[in-house]
Amino acid sequence: MKALSAFAVYKPTAKPKAVTRSPLNNRDVGAKRKSAMKKQLRQGLTNEVMRKAKDKRRGMNAKTKGGRNLKQQKATNDIAMEACSEVPEGCAAVQVEEESGAEGRQQDLVADANRQVMEMRRKAVGGAWQVKEAEKNMTRSLSSLLGSLDLVQNSRKRAEQLFQWLIKPFPSKQFFRKQWEKHPTLLQRHEPDYYQGLFSTTEFDRILREEVVNFGVNLDVTSYRDDVRETHNPPGRALPSVVWDFYQNGCSLRLLNPQSFSLAIWKVLSILQEKFGSMAGANVYLTPPGTQGFAPHYDDIEAFVLQLEGKKHWRVYNPRCKEETLPRFSSPNYSSADVGAPILDVVLEAGDVIYFPRGFVHQAACLPDVHSLHLTLSTFQRNCFGDLLEKIMPAALQTAIEEDVAFREGLPLDYLDYMGVQNSETEDPRRASFLQKVDKLIRKVADYAPVDAAVDQKAKDLIHDCLPPVYTAEEKACSVHGAPVRCVNGKIHDLLINVDGNTQIRLLRAGVCRLCSEEGKVNLYYTVENSRTYHKEEPKCIEIDDYNVEAVEHLIHSYPKFVTVDSLPCPAIEEKCNLTVDLFEKGLLTFKEPLKSA
Repeated sequence: MKALSAFAVYKPTAKPKAVTRSPLNNRDVGAKRKSAMKKQLRQGLTNEVMRKAKDKRRGMNAKTKGGRNLKQQKATNDIAMEACSEVPEGCAAVQVEEESGAEGRQQDLVADANRQVMEMRRKAVGGAWQVKEAEKNMTRSLSSLLGSLDLVQNSRKRAEQLFQWLIKPFPSKQFFRKQWEKHPTLLQRHEPDYYQGLFSTTEFDRILREEVVNFGVNLDVTSYRDDVRETHNPPGRALPSVVWDFYQNGCSLRLLNPQSFSLAIWKVLSILQEKFGSMAGANVYLTPPGTQGFAPHYDDIEAFVLQLEGKKHWRVYNPRCKEETLPRFSSPNYSSADVGAPILDVVLEAGDVIYFPRGFVHQAACLPDVHSLHLTLSTFQRNCFGDLLEKIMPAALQTAIEEDVAFREGLPLDYLDYMGVQNSETEDPRRASFLQKVDKLIRKVADYAPVDAAVDQKAKDLIHDCLPPVYTAEEKACSVHGAPVRCVNGKIHDLLINVDGNTQIRLLRAGVCRLCSEEGKVNLYYTVENSRTYHKEEPKCIEIDDYNVEAVEHLIHSYPKFVTVDSLPCPAIEEKCNLTVDLFEKGLLTFKEPLKSA
């Protein structure tokens, strides 16, 4: 029997409150008071500070007197900043009292005090505030978070910050070091609105009414009763009246590619795929009360289950054997008798998330009195070393055969007499000699392994798998989508864009394109023309002339910095400008400034 796997659980004892910190009064600060004031700031509002905050709301505080000692003011601000920085990320510095009579008054005081501290911190950190806000404030709504992430100039940092929001409060580096591909992880937040704006049953209904959704392509209707898993997809379009009738009769609904219909899911996945270095996908599951839609099974992906609405009872089981650890393909449906005892048995509520690696068997059922809506975010499908070696080994063997005569020497005339299964039990000395020869050749194949070329082919596949980017407002204004050209009464205006040696450019995103050497030429594959539906479009690329390859590499390695057109290592300014225009027209470049007509 396989030993139980460890798993991580974050479960606060009470609903976390907004982080609030005490403002400092305008008073002299002596050396003996510094420690006490720092402690006061960390622990929360004292009665005196609460009274003064309340007085200020009523307009009772006198204006700050002139002539304040600047050193004393600086010491006050330094203590405030130091104390604020000591509050752990994701923790509440003040817990508002739960008694209903005092709650409203306390919240008013806390909000007022919080505004004062935030203003003080803005003044202290100056222009860095807006950038730090996107990194620090992870408790905001998703729409607000995505808006703030648009201000982050580096797409890799944008992906890191969004992933940190996804697994908050688990630190990202610790997660990948201790949990990733190893252990299930449960995060219970007691924040039902945490995923608000990502997806909802209301949006599910809108999609059915306004979009073309087809059974079996975009939507599955399923049930699981008495250890029997069934799919009930009729042919044709999934119209609302038909779909909701299935749901009313106890069937689960699985929306297979919600990113095709939901802007929020599309944007989240398109950002996170740069964090994973692998395609990020999603399914949405809507399950009626008291039912289960799927049999116990394991998947071939790393899964993050985000509970959006309602509740669901989840059970997660260890891989059944060593061969099913980190599998490359999903399992068949199991019965309850096949899976043993769960290592994790929990009810997910809105705002919670479970992560489990591929190979961990799982099943989920709705509670009798509430529906469930959850989104499964998936990644790392067939993205292991074995998948890379599948590309390396055939090419390595082909090269070895072409370049080393030892691989072209003929087999012994009599090898069939002592080799093969029918001869495997014989004690013929010729067998040992033959096996030794084969082993030597196999080892030599590694010398011809085209690792970089194989990685490029994996990257080419990834570029084809990926979602296209969702442009930020700045990216639109500074890319081909912001070109001022227009047609008025049949006449074209502002067609030409001014590009010269001083024009500053960079790639749209870090993972937007990939250089690949293929059959004697170099192609640049890119994601911007991909479809939101998986592989609906063929891979897109442009051929790069030999004398421009180094310039494209320069752009790739310079990201996220802007570089001038003149800095591109091309033979002449004409080639530099032509390459810039070619990449710009494909949507792969942004200018530092919004576009203007020539």
